Amino acid sequence: MSKTSAIGTGDVTASHNNFGGVLRELDWRRYVIYIGFVVVFIFFAVLLRDEGFLSANNLLNIFRQTATITVIAVGMTYVIACAEIDLSVGSTAGLSSVAAAMAISHWGLVPGVLAGLAVGVVVGAVNGSLVSLLGIPSFLVTLGMLGIAAGAAQWITASAPQPILDDTFNTIFGSGNLGPIPGLVLWSAVAVVIGAIVLSRTKFGRQVLATGGNRTAADFTGINTKRIKFQVLLISGVVASIAGMLYAGRLQSGRFQWGTGDELSAIAAVILGGTSLFGGSGTVIGTLFGSLLIGLINNGLILAGLDSSQQQVVRGCIIILAVALARKK
Repeated sequence: MSKTSAIGTGDVTASHNNFGGVLRELDWRRYVIYIGFVVVFIFFAVLLRDEGFLSANNLLNIFRQTATITVIAVGMTYVIACAEIDLSVGSTAGLSSVAAAMAISHWGLVPGVLAGLAVGVVVGAVNGSLVSLLGIPSFLVTLGMLGIAAGAAQWITASAPQPILDDTFNTIFGSGNLGPIPGLVLWSAVAVVIGAIVLSRTKFGRQVLATGGNRTAADFTGINTKRIKFQVLLISGVVASIAGMLYAGRLQSGRFQWGTGDELSAIAAVILGGTSLFGGSGTVIGTLFGSLLIGLINNGLILAGLDSSQQQVVRGCIIILAVALARKK
């Protein structure tokens, strides 16, 4: 009897130790963004149940309002996973919206779209060349490009909005719907799907992560790390230009103000989503939830009746807390 009891006690102890080991090995920080999203959603759902927070229209508005940031943040995920940074995406979006609007008014739809994309290609290529070929830190290069693009957009328009009267452009880039689904949501969904597949399932994605994780080791394995750095900054520029045209289509005008501050929101979404600020790891799905979390917070604070200054304080505290809890590399 005592022998049986001893065996039973030993089994229980072993099971307890195994369970504890599993808990210790579980990297819970990896799931902080998802846990945080659920907690914040439930909090606002309870607090604002009488303010229409859970209405289908409001929930759809959250997706719509965060769509452009999500698109920019997908490109930013590649840049940060590669251990670089791009501070010029917001001003690139503004310049792209202006270029597209002016080209549409003079030459029509197709030249307008090409002009908008050309802005992203030029900005991304310049950023990528200076970083990869000359070895200038991306922080400094893109900070300078932020000022150049913003100043150029304001200069060529004399600070005046550029109306877009082309209904086709406006419908495609932001104003139209596919049934009950807003076009902006479709754009963000396409960006997330493509970005997630390329980063996690392709050779290029693996090379981006390897370059960001250990550039010297990546060089020794035959990866052209200079080319990878150039490509991720080029991608970021092109994606930012698409976001600029989404602003232009949704608001039916090009303005140099569109995209102002979006670089900070995109970086916050990427870091909240679990991508390491030091490179080597990245998740586009996490970035999507990071962007949605920021949109959820913004929407909830507005419905709660907080003024803009109070919103900034609360939003900043939540983001700092989430980043502090997020997985470190």
